[in-house]
Parts: sequence; structure tokens; C-alpha cells
Amino acid sequence: MTPWSRFLFLFVDGVGIGENDEERNPFLRARIPTLRAMLGGSLPTARRPSVSGPVAFAFPLDATLRVPGVPQSGTGQAALLTGVNAARLNGGHFGPWIPVGLRPLVEERSLLRLSRSAGRATIFANAYPRQWPGPRGSRRVAGPPLAARGAGLLDRHEEALGQGRAVSSEIVNDGWRRHLGHDWLPSITEEEAGRNLAGIASSADLTLFAHYDTDTAGHREDLAGAAAALERVDRFLSGILEALPEDITVVLASDHGNLEDVTAGHTRNPALGLALGPHAGELAETAESILDITPFIAHRLGTDV
Repeated sequence: MTPWSRFLFLFVDGVGIGENDEERNPFLRARIPTLRAMLGGSLPTARRPSVSGPVAFAFPLDATLRVPGVPQSGTGQAALLTGVNAARLNGGHFGPWIPVGLRPLVEERSLLRLSRSAGRATIFANAYPRQWPGPRGSRRVAGPPLAARGAGLLDRHEEALGQGRAVSSEIVNDGWRRHLGHDWLPSITEEEAGRNLAGIASSADLTLFAHYDTDTAGHREDLAGAAAALERVDRFLSGILEALPEDITVVLASDHGNLEDVTAGHTRNPALGLALGPHAGELAETAESILDITPFIAHRLGTDV
């Protein structure tokens, strides 16, 4: 038995805690039975941002980091993955991509790099094309694959996806089939993808998976589409919980608000935090901002930021 803990870290882009308003907040319209059951039928809102359920804890994470302006994905992801106030270091919030000046920070000081350097079994579960980001995409670099590259973990491609040893960032395989020409890949449900991720995480001390479609849906400012994005994540969570070993703590965290208010674009609302498993209550009690996730996990992996 190892002296350290095990974690599955789910990053979901652009999900905050919004107002108790069904015309703006898709959480209140979406069919999300898994999340509701985890939280005892309640959902976090601005009026009650912390919710303790029979299975999980939801809690707010400050994403403003005492920096003026509206939080963005680039600096938010850098902060979440390193525990460093990237917005302040950058001189302001920046997005959607990691600013060039912060890329060494993400590659060299991410949670993935810390975990692997400490000798922990570490996995980046997303499938990525071998050529990522490619010469035309060098300006469009998100935080999770950049952190994975810095840790030597950007190593799961279409073969791994086809074998269930990786998961597409959109959860299902449709984008890889339609847009990347891999029509041989199996068509899977969100629940199947969740079970695949649980199987991947069962062999590791730390597993990171990143999902971005929630932020994309928020930018469309369409209530039905935003609710559908949440329903996809909910079905994914259902599959994860069905197959995940009980000794793994699941941490779901976002980088900034957006989806929770379809009238606003990015917001200064708290980012959503959610945890279940052995260390869930401790994290919910102590985490105050997106800066606190990486130090918490790193310490319990036997390493520190």
C-alpha cells in the first residue's frame, strides 16, 4: 500500500457558480441526475455556493485572483495547473491561450511535472494528434496539453483512443471521426468514455483529463445548448463513478466562469469546484481559489509546489 493518495483531476473549461435564475443559469434547466444525486438534490448557486451531499462536495473557487478584469482561460489554466498567480505574473488576465511568456511556467512547474518528478505514476488521459500543436497552431496552446508535454506525457494518440486507453477532449469520439478522418474509431457514449477514464485512472496515482466544450457552449449564449453541454458531462460522470476504484479522490475544477450565465460571456463568478472520495471534504473546507488545487493534490502525492 502506498503512503500517498491517488487522484483523478477533471478540468472543465469555463464553468462557474451562477445566480438562482432559470433564464440565465443552465444548471437549473439541465437534466443532470448524477450531479444532483451526488449533492443530495441541491446545486451550488451564488446564494449558496457550497453544497455538501451524500457523495460529493461542491465549493466556490475564486478565479479573479485579486487582479482587475474578467478571468480568462490562458492565465486561469496556468494558475490552476501550477498554483502560481499567473494573471498577476502576466500583468492581467489573458486568453484564450497560454501567453507565450507563461508557457515555460506551465511546462516546468505543472502538477503533472511535479507528480512525475516525484516518481508517481502519472497519466494525461486525453488523446491528442501526434503533430500537436503543429506550425499553424503554435499560437493556440491550451494549458493541459502544454503541461503534459512538459512532463513527457503527451503520448496518447488515435491508437490509444481506439483501444479505450485515452479519451477525447469532447468525451465522445465524434470529432476525431468527422474532422480528423479517423472514421475507424468506435462510436461511444459518454458513459462508456467515463468507464474508460476510470479504467485509465485505476493504474495511476494521478490522472488528468481536460474538457473544453463547456466553455465553447457558454460563448454561444444559448440556454438549451449550455444545458446540453452539462448533460454530456453528467453522463460522463455517471460512467466514471460506475467504475472508479474507491481509493481515488475525484477533483473537478474550472478556470473561470462562463457557462453558468448564458447572457454574460466570461464572468467574475467563482469557478466551480467539486470533489468526492477520501480527501473530498478536506479539499472543500480548505480550497478558496483556483490556486489551491495543485498544492493540495501535490502535497498528498508526497510532493510540494
